[in-house]
Amino acid sequence: MADQTESSIMIDAPAATIMSVIADLPAYPQWSDGITEVSVLEEKDGRPFRARFHLESGPIRDTYELQYAWDGNSRVSWTLVSGDMLTGMDGVYELTPEGDGTQVSYRLAVDVKIPMIGMIKRKAERVIVDTALKGLRKRVAEVG
Repeated sequence: MADQTESSIMIDAPAATIMSVIADLPAYPQWSDGITEVSVLEEKDGRPFRARFHLESGPIRDTYELQYAWDGNSRVSWTLVSGDMLTGMDGVYELTPEGDGTQVSYRLAVDVKIPMIGMIKRKAERVIVDTALKGLRKRVAEVG
């Protein structure tokens, strides 16, 4: 899964505030398009280690599990443990303080069971990444 999509956004909040929003997986249905339910299955050091997601986005419906690795308030990565439609999902948020805000970078690579042209897959990833970053910025502003 070498090909991935990356984008970034500036958020006017400290990295710790942003990371607390990212770590609040059960709240994702409130701000992350397509996610209808999240269950934290296991925690490690007070943060989610394994979680189950239910996704309903257009024709794509899936239940999948992710495993997380947290690096303080600067980085979180995840990888797919299991999925019905997904065969791979590797992602990372990296937070870099800049002035009064934080630059948030998001990288994502997704593979699905159905054959898909790489160009179409990258476009779908781009929509997911851009929508997630905008949703994250809005949610951080709401919880402030």
